[in-house]
Amino acid sequence: MLPDADELAEVLLDLAVPHEDINALVRMGRRVTDDPELLRFLRASVEELVRGMGEVGGAVDLPQLDWASGPLQRCFPVYVFVAALPYTRAYHRARGIPADVSRRTLADLGRNMTVHRRRYGRAGVQAPWWLTRHFRGELYQLGRLQFERTRPGQRTARALTAAGLDMGSGALCLNLHIPDCLGPLSPAACERSLALAADFFATHYPEEKFRAALCHSWLLDGQLKQYLPADSNIVRFQDRFHIVHEDREQADTEPVQFVFGDPELAVGTLPRRTAVERAVGDHLRAGGHWYIGHGWFAL
Repeated sequence: MLPDADELAEVLLDLAVPHEDINALVRMGRRVTDDPELLRFLRASVEELVRGMGEVGGAVDLPQLDWASGPLQRCFPVYVFVAALPYTRAYHRARGIPADVSRRTLADLGRNMTVHRRRYGRAGVQAPWWLTRHFRGELYQLGRLQFERTRPGQRTARALTAAGLDMGSGALCLNLHIPDCLGPLSPAACERSLALAADFFATHYPEEKFRAALCHSWLLDGQLKQYLPADSNIVRFQDRFHIVHEDREQADTEPVQFVFGDPELAVGTLPRRTAVERAVGDHLRAGGHWYIGHGWFAL
C-alpha cells in the first residue's frame, strides 16, 4: 500500500512535508510495511478514509494507532494519507480537477506538520481529522482561501431562507477557511479566490448549486472592530458577511493559536508586534474573551 523508499520520499516532497521529517518518515515506513499488524491497521484506516469518496459531510472516524506514544504514533496518519493518495488522485482525475489545484490542496498535510513541529519541536500531524476533507474531495485550495463543500446547519439555513435564498432539499454551501503561511488576507486576494471558486465549482461540480459562502471563525468576532482600523484586512473580510450569531462559549485559545502559533501560551507573554497581536493579547489581558462568529454571504 505504501510506495517504496525512493518513491515515498518524492511523494512526501509533493505533499510539502517538512524536509527535516522526510528521512525519518521513510525509515519508519519500512516498519509499517514489514509489520503485519501495522499493515492491517493501515489498510483498515485507508478503507475508512476513502469510503464514500466525494460525499458531502461523510462521517469519517480515523482510528488512532494503539501504540506506545512516540514518533510512529504521531506520524502514522502520514502513511494513511499517502496510502489513500491514489484514491484521491483518481477521484480528482474523474472530476477533471487541475493538477495544480490538487497539489496545492493536498500540500496542507505539510502545512499541518509544520504547525506541529513549530508548536512541539518534533514531527507529527497536528489535526488528522481536518485533513480528511482534503483527501476525500470535500475541500479545495483556490488561491488564498480554501473552500469546503458543505450543508449549512439549521440556524444558518433558517437565516439563509429568511434572506430569500432557496434552501430546499439538497442545497449546499461553501465553507471558507483561511490557512496561514499564505500571505495577507487582502481584499484583492479574497476576490481572486472567490472568482476562482465560482469557475472551479461550476466546471467540476456542475450538478451542485452552492447558495452561499459560510465562515465559522474567531475572525468574525465583532469585537475586533474595537481594535483594528476600518480598512484593515480582517475588518474588510468581516464586512463581507451577514453575521448569524456568535457562540456564547469562550474561544480564547482560537486567536492565540492562529496568531501566535500555540494555544497554550500564557496571556502575559503574548507579544505586541502587530495590530492583530496587540488586539488579541490586549483584549485578553484586560479580562475580555473571544468568540466564534458565524456568517454568510450569497454566491
